[in-house]
Amino acid sequence: MDLSLSEEQEAVQSLARQILSDIATHERNRQLEVADEWIDRKAWEALADAGLIGIALPAEHGGGGLGFLEVALVLEEIGRTVAKVPYLASVVGGALAIAEFGDASLRAEWLPRLAGGEAIATAAITEVPGAAATTAVRRGETWNLTGVVDFVPAGLDADVLLVAAATGDGERVFVVDPRANGVGVVRQDTTTGVPEARIAFRDAPAIGLLSGDAVADWIRLRLTAGLAAMAAGVCDAALHITADYTKTREQFGRKIASFQAVSQRVGDIYIDAEAIKLTALQAAWRISEGLPAAREVVIAKYWAADGGWRVVYGAQHLHGGMGVDRDYPIHRYFLAAKSIELTLGGAPAQLLALGATLPDAVV
Repeated sequence: MDLSLSEEQEAVQSLARQILSDIATHERNRQLEVADEWIDRKAWEALADAGLIGIALPAEHGGGGLGFLEVALVLEEIGRTVAKVPYLASVVGGALAIAEFGDASLRAEWLPRLAGGEAIATAAITEVPGAAATTAVRRGETWNLTGVVDFVPAGLDADVLLVAAATGDGERVFVVDPRANGVGVVRQDTTTGVPEARIAFRDAPAIGLLSGDAVADWIRLRLTAGLAAMAAGVCDAALHITADYTKTREQFGRKIASFQAVSQRVGDIYIDAEAIKLTALQAAWRISEGLPAAREVVIAKYWAADGGWRVVYGAQHLHGGMGVDRDYPIHRYFLAAKSIELTLGGAPAQLLALGATLPDAVV
């Protein structure tokens, strides 16, 4: 099994790392938090100028024409710096689905703007397939939506919404203007400090419909894989920050990294971080290659949820009091990992989903 990246993929990851490490520093993130700004516009514009926002969108609409694995590599670097950019919501939750299932007019209207970072998209969906919180009723040529979706990422800044709604023949995904009559957006604060949105639809008109089977599941699969990729970056950064800290912090006249209990704990963190990264890459690669990936995505999300928690908890523990100091960066990785753990289903939910696939797998 060859787990190495191609030269092109390494270049994508290196470019994303260079941009984000230069801009999304601890000091920059702290400034944005103090100012109650939840999008780093400078970093977002830099990613757009480098072609990284539209990297997997069709070339005819301003994209790079690459695959989901390249998207996952960018997400890993976003996790590594906990950059405040709506990449997962806008690219994975919005642009990729429009490119795959939108009609010609939707693609022409939205993809160039999304690829250039001029517009932001997001998906208003629930974590449970087939359990849409919104219903859609057809009135002549128009679909109208009613319902409420909580904690929509980037919902306060979105220019276009992809909404999973129940219809008489199943769950379908509609395109909605968040500024249309009948759409109400309310801020919901989160533990990460990046607010999300409670979006209420009251007979709100859809401006488009994504055609295809199981579109909502298609989006969920990629959002979940994207979360696992972000977790890989979050946990790798937490590991390195902790390793550096234990090599400089002294107790009893010795560097604490020389203590057996500390070195064993860091070793456990390393093992979990590697498992998170490898399962995330496997899931992203299978999606990128068009292979069945549902089981691999569940496994990756389980490791992101369960292993990710162990990584950041261990990192904070080894930092002692510094681990909860908000002027020190490690707390931000703890909050990011916990948010990833709970978004679109925690570890128990992933185990249940994985268990449901096993009878068919062993027949």
